[in-house]
Amino acid sequence: MIASPHNMKLQQLRYISEVYKNNLNVTATAERVFTSQPGISKQIKLLEEELGIDIFIRGGKQLVGVSPGGKEIIRISDEILEKVNDIRKISEEYHDQEHGELSIATTHTQARYALPRGIQAFINQYPKIRLTIHQGTPSQIAELVSRGSVDLAIATEATELFDNLVKLPCYHWNRSVIVPHGHPLCLSKHLTLEEIARYPIVTYTYGFTGRSKLDHAFESAGIRPQLALTAVDADVIKTYVRLGLGIGVIARMAYEAGVDADLVALDASHLFAPSTTKILIRRETYLRNFLIDFIEMVAPHLTRDVLSQALLIKERHQLDELFGNITLPMH
Repeated sequence: MIASPHNMKLQQLRYISEVYKNNLNVTATAERVFTSQPGISKQIKLLEEELGIDIFIRGGKQLVGVSPGGKEIIRISDEILEKVNDIRKISEEYHDQEHGELSIATTHTQARYALPRGIQAFINQYPKIRLTIHQGTPSQIAELVSRGSVDLAIATEATELFDNLVKLPCYHWNRSVIVPHGHPLCLSKHLTLEEIARYPIVTYTYGFTGRSKLDHAFESAGIRPQLALTAVDADVIKTYVRLGLGIGVIARMAYEAGVDADLVALDASHLFAPSTTKILIRRETYLRNFLIDFIEMVAPHLTRDVLSQALLIKERHQLDELFGNITLPMH
């Protein structure tokens, strides 16, 4: 007979969730949650005995897989843990609206060039909120928000990887070609892909900062450019353009007239389709007031009402309809 799960503990649900997220490595999980490996193993076993089902598949003393029933239990556990976290946030906001923590995951380009103004405005309005910015690859930051490790993510690439995320269009942006003063391309009145392809190109690593749009443009034109170097951020690209390694293709917002006065930025927006940076948040998550205010500071069109509607939408075409009449700013 299966025991009634009246003794089930949130701690046990957290352990099975964390073990799954840590690739079934109980030792790594113990370090992450600041407890002992035997303690986690014991609690998982107690939960399995109570439910009458093996959540994990074992090979000797090692966990080697997750049972079909275990996958469903972990999925529901994650939902329960997320709701418990929301309850805590509501309680915190009710008692103290001035203190708290806002954690953001984003890429170097967004953190360096797009977000400083919004972050400065947020700090001025909420000086007692602790703001944490995590940088990573687009797929890494999408995973962080998907599993609840951060409140939101801001990225251009890899935004379709997780079904539990709502993707909110933030702004459009396009590209510039950067060259040293006196470069032959400075004489071009209207840049073409053929002209650019005559020179080695320094640009973003695939999967970063709209690189897919650049590749698509060249492929559609039947042109194979010579990539001299790829990097994850514009500062590195500009450094190597200065060293004469090639011409640079960067986000237009990453060219700063004062700092980059030794380089010339040539408009390339007619050559490449614009990219759209999105804010990613977990579906049906509880949004504290300061989080809503931060989103609106970064993207004024994402008002409280728009966010409320977007979080309830599950079909992509409905989300497209919601934002269809909104003109996004161009960075």
